[in-house]
Amino acid sequence: ARGLSMLSLLRPKALRKGDLVAVMPLSGGLDEGEASLFEHGVGAIEQMGFDVRVSTLVDLQRRWWWAAAPPREVAEEFNDLLRDPQVRAIFALTGGRMALSYLDLIDLAAIRADPKPLLGFSDISALHLALHSRISLVSVHADLVTHGFGYWNECDATRRKQLTDIYMRVLTSDSAPGDLPTSSRWECWRSGRAQGPLVGGMLNRLVRVQATPYALSPEHFDGAILFWEEAFTSTATVWNDLHVLRHAGVLDRIVGMVVGYPVEVEPTEGGPGTLREVVLDVLGEREIPVLGNVDVGHDPPNVPMPLGVRAEMDADAVRLSLLEPAVITS
Repeated sequence: ARGLSMLSLLRPKALRKGDLVAVMPLSGGLDEGEASLFEHGVGAIEQMGFDVRVSTLVDLQRRWWWAAAPPREVAEEFNDLLRDPQVRAIFALTGGRMALSYLDLIDLAAIRADPKPLLGFSDISALHLALHSRISLVSVHADLVTHGFGYWNECDATRRKQLTDIYMRVLTSDSAPGDLPTSSRWECWRSGRAQGPLVGGMLNRLVRVQATPYALSPEHFDGAILFWEEAFTSTATVWNDLHVLRHAGVLDRIVGMVVGYPVEVEPTEGGPGTLREVVLDVLGEREIPVLGNVDVGHDPPNVPMPLGVRAEMDADAVRLSLLEPAVITS
């Protein structure tokens, strides 16, 4: 079979109700005006049945440049949580602009010894991708505590139940989580069906990680479903980043693509008006299915996307399903 085998993945241990989970500013810190989002986010995690420990770095008084603390201090706190046997998962507080700075300071041996679910998106993609590359960790591209779980209270009861159910299946069950809950904005951008392991994150973070020693190998993209999202940029920038992946051979290895709902991706003057046109232009004649406007990225709530887990996409039916567990119970 193409791609990495299921057996080579480092799956975290499943969570159980009552487990202690940590909230950690793995990138940005807590900003003014985010206190209520933070409280709602912690509340949503607690309502799933987990006890929450908040890192001491989550403090409105803590500030270092665009982060809560310098890279070494953030890495030390992260490593302490990774080594603490009581902490069973780590939820990223928010996104930001610093995760790339401490990839070389993470205690990989601690993760291997006691793998735990790691959740977040945006800048946290750099951590997901680097850890997946280095030790095949199944981490979860998912909601942030503030910009993510912080919005769950605004969802209607049906959507909130759908989100709770899928997150609980991903985090606590050793059976396949199944279909991800769709929303009305999901679109078929190119028809077809595909199966393969999920790999991806924020597009510009993926491109940057690929320029480091933490780059994913070509084999990580063999037979994979590439998911990505982008925000606060232009269609020309996305077009160029997708061409970087084309030059690297990524687009010739993947079997499907899932594109998150774009946030403030402004049309570049003189170019196409939609992200769909950009994507299809770069893909060219490659006949791979594409799902667009999926709930992945900067317009949360997000559906959870565990890296390395096999998924099935049916673009015509506008469906995406997780075929394998993200965690193990033993």
